[in-house]
Amino acid sequence: MPRPRQALLSRERIVEAAAALIDSEGLEGFSTRRLAATLGVRGPSLYNHFGTKDAILDAVADSITSQVDVSYFDEVDWREALHRWGHSYRAALAAHPNIVPHLAQGPGRRPAALAMADAVYGGLVRAGWPPARATHIGALMRYFVTGSALGSFARGFVEDPGLYADQYPHLSQAHRLAEHQQRVDEGAFTLGLEALIDGLSRTYERAIGPLPPLPQTGQAY
Repeated sequence: MPRPRQALLSRERIVEAAAALIDSEGLEGFSTRRLAATLGVRGPSLYNHFGTKDAILDAVADSITSQVDVSYFDEVDWREALHRWGHSYRAALAAHPNIVPHLAQGPGRRPAALAMADAVYGGLVRAGWPPARATHIGALMRYFVTGSALGSFARGFVEDPGLYADQYPHLSQAHRLAEHQQRVDEGAFTLGLEALIDGLSRTYERAIGPLPPLPQTGQAY
């Protein structure tokens, strides 16, 4: 029987299938056996491309990180760059929340994650932040963004008005939060990001020097 003209498997196909499986089943439902079955191959075939299950998870995490736009740090003021990066970062993670616990462990050896860290750190240092503070800001943003992508505040309340009305009078409308999940969660993220950047701006002016005015973009900071 002649060999197929194209290989049945590639790293890209494995990563794509693994990401879809994690999106639908979560990390707890992910296994190389399940992945191989999804791809219609035997398990050992995966190890021709990835040595371990964790290597596959790393590749999935890095493929998602590669969707984050960090070009802003070469184009605009650091405050606007943080704002745009934060939203791009959250959008990529929020589209694949099940991989976030693995991704949040840190960049490790993942190329896209390291490139993102390098771009952010470099941009902040060029803007005048001391290296230690640039490191702190990068870590702070990662905590904030990954935390926001791990779950939905609005969906944390059940749609049962009777549960809250009697014992928790200040939560009498909490059962309606799930109806407005996107608006609540995105609004909270935007408010938090603006407050964070505003606080960093004040820190910069106290410790480093005055900041130029930003172009009028409608942002609070």
